Amino acid sequence: MYFFETPTKKRIAQVACAVIWCLFGAGPIFGFAALKPVLVDQKVYEDVCNLSSQDYLAEGFIPNCTEQDLKLNMMFTTGAVLTNVSALLIGRTLDIYGPRVCGLIGATSMLFASLVFIYSKSITWFDPYLVGYAAMALGGPFSFISSFQLSNAFPEKSGLILALLTGAFDTSSAVFLVYKFAYTRWPEALKIETFYKMYLVIPLFIVLAEIFIMPNESYLTPPVDLIPNPTEEQQRLAEALEREDSLHEVNENTHLLAVQGAAKRRSSLGEAYRSAYVEEELEEVTTPTPNSVFGILHGYPSSYQFRTYWFLLICLFATIQMLRLNYFVATVNSQYTYLLGSYEKSAKLNKVFDIALPLGGVLSIPVIGRILDGCSTSLVMFILLAVSILIGVLNCIKNSFVAGVINVLIFVCYRPFFYTSISDYCAKVFGFETFGTVYGSVMTISGIFNFLQSPLDRLTHTVFRMNPIPLNLLLLFITLVIGGTHVVYVHVQSKAYNKKRRAHNLRR
Repeated sequence: MYFFETPTKKRIAQVACAVIWCLFGAGPIFGFAALKPVLVDQKVYEDVCNLSSQDYLAEGFIPNCTEQDLKLNMMFTTGAVLTNVSALLIGRTLDIYGPRVCGLIGATSMLFASLVFIYSKSITWFDPYLVGYAAMALGGPFSFISSFQLSNAFPEKSGLILALLTGAFDTSSAVFLVYKFAYTRWPEALKIETFYKMYLVIPLFIVLAEIFIMPNESYLTPPVDLIPNPTEEQQRLAEALEREDSLHEVNENTHLLAVQGAAKRRSSLGEAYRSAYVEEELEEVTTPTPNSVFGILHGYPSSYQFRTYWFLLICLFATIQMLRLNYFVATVNSQYTYLLGSYEKSAKLNKVFDIALPLGGVLSIPVIGRILDGCSTSLVMFILLAVSILIGVLNCIKNSFVAGVINVLIFVCYRPFFYTSISDYCAKVFGFETFGTVYGSVMTISGIFNFLQSPLDRLTHTVFRMNPIPLNLLLLFITLVIGGTHVVYVHVQSKAYNKKRRAHNLRR
């Protein structure tokens, strides 16, 4: 479906609806650090503790024992895994059944999660908190990723729309923060069951929007000759896309591809990103940028791309980074209770983290855009590695509240930078034809390994007696090895690739 087949006002309403539901439903599970003390205060999983034992930790908003803490953290671990593992499934569902089906699946999952939490006290045949949180985690990406195709509702503004959706996703972690603030004022009136009764509005809103407002098919960018009365911007973009298509075969020869008859674009996610990258792709075809990797595997089938070091190394790097990011989100309070030697100081730092996490994603978007647009991919990967190492070092400093605050502030900016850089890497290296498959695979594989959070958490509680430094150092070392290898590989390959391009252009 083309954008001009839908009235402008309706397309504006569609984008607005998507931003609203992403703001409240795309990724609230990542606000777990704010929700966890509320669950503790409501005695969730407290029945697993023997309060007369020496395992007793504290009263109030701190888990009473190791088992309670581990079970609460397992809620987030499962949610984080499902959020990422579902990426490939969602991409396939979007390609086959369209965005409306994806959105309705997401709404159904959120509705189920809300009902489970509402009746959690009477559910005995399964763990309602684990299942409810998992269902909420699964519903978020279904509604979020199905919105990507709206970037082509206004092709000339595709980058802005993607930024709005991404910013709404990052800000959605504030849902539990707002709930925590309200709960501390009215604890008796705002039990978890009451909160989810109010939250029912979100899945119901998505259902109504999908039925009456949202498109049944994904938007595509049309050829210029099909656009009635195009604006200058629309005409320029459509002509650029046509030139990019006409140059695709030349682009394959220029990039020395050995595969013939590359498949046509079928990825809905790739099509959503395509308009945002068309200018860069045209520039790379006409005036290649030094040390660029844009197009290095464009045109190859995904079956070949999966067998390259490009895929293997980004998958390993994404896996270790995602494990570190989500492990920190789940355990920031307990880590800094040990590092600062005080629950009061840790609670203050946790408040900073709760507020900074949603703000970091929004405020860092312009800076992230400038870095990705102005730096080569090898330099972007180096910056990612350097910042990740800095976070790891800061996360091992004891008795310094300032170091903790700096670490938190860098972390909340690094997290959206990491996720945006991975999608940017996949688009530039692997191309738009296979983007959904490759990006979904990276997220899925990385998500599966996030289950390692649970044994790492248990090691910290038992073997290391709540000391997070040994595991933080181990994860830092693995990051240095994998990330360093990846940065060197991208740098060496980009130089070799550009040397071949220059030689090829001289022969023409």
